[in-house]
Amino acid sequence: MAKRVVKTNPNLIEIIRDLKEKSHEEEVAIWKDVAKKLERPTRKQAEVNLSDINRVSENDQTVLIPGKVLSNGSLDHKVSIVALNFSKTAQEKIEEAGGECISLNEILDKNPKGSNIKIVE
Repeated sequence: MAKRVVKTNPNLIEIIRDLKEKSHEEEVAIWKDVAKKLERPTRKQAEVNLSDINRVSENDQTVLIPGKVLSNGSLDHKVSIVALNFSKTAQEKIEEAGGECISLNEILDKNPKGSNIKIVE
């Protein structure tokens, strides 16, 4: 029998709940998909380096990471990155490249339909 993973971080629990509610309100699947990815065990959550984001994104694109953004590599174009967490160095590099770091709660308010967002894991 599989052991059920129970999240204990109250902030993460709230974010997952908000994502599911927004998915239901706006009738879009992207937020439900992101919530499912965040419900996974921590060791299976996405950890994405800037070099990976740079390779798969285009200028002025919004990229969503259902996990943490790490600082390995660099960005050579402006990208808005939405993530659960950012390493301090990654945040500095994103801002130096002209991009912005956005929390999951902020993106729900800015873009409730989740349009033009690319999910990267």
